[in-house]
Amino acid sequence: MSTDRRAPATPAFFAEAPTIVVHDALAGFLGASEGGVVEYRYADAVKLAGHSCPTVAGAFMTARAALRALYPEQAELPERGEIRVDCREALDAGVAGVVGAVLGLVTGAAGDGGFRGIGGRFVRRGRLFYGQAVAGGEVRFTRLDDGRSVEATLRLERVPGDPRTAALMPRCLGGAASAEEQALFRQLWQERVRRVLVEHADDPDLVELVLRA
Repeated sequence: MSTDRRAPATPAFFAEAPTIVVHDALAGFLGASEGGVVEYRYADAVKLAGHSCPTVAGAFMTARAALRALYPEQAELPERGEIRVDCREALDAGVAGVVGAVLGLVTGAAGDGGFRGIGGRFVRRGRLFYGQAVAGGEVRFTRLDDGRSVEATLRLERVPGDPRTAALMPRCLGGAASAEEQALFRQLWQERVRRVLVEHADDPDLVELVLRA
């Protein structure tokens, strides 16, 4: 039995955000996508996390910047599932789990609960780690085919939020905010996300990268 429901409305800028295109051999092998080509949009990260915020947007843009550095040739798509991700923060520290989830979505890297593979191929588990020594950044992405890596640091301070947000959040959380204040809070919150994704999409200072041979 099917139901006809309208797609939920999302902020218009979601469609303006950059996308990340990868090649996923497992998706191709099982027929999930033609040729194994998969395109990830910011909306996919939002669905995974359950919300849209600067952290989710920043993680998405970190993945994009790192993969572009690891696979500089335009004709060479990043190989999803063939990338190791090492996070400096412990899993239970701050927003590390949220960041790791978004990075895992794009790269295919997973922890102990990840896919075990088929016939020794397409393994995804044991490729996402927390609490690692990452000397030159917050996260290290490593290609498993040639060992090249890039360390990335997200600089969200490059995109400061509206100062009114800090005063509005506790009022909204505590139920003291008016309908107008709640609407303004949501607008200001998502405006910062939009700026991260759209206005700073190609800002080299948003995600600092250190390449390793």
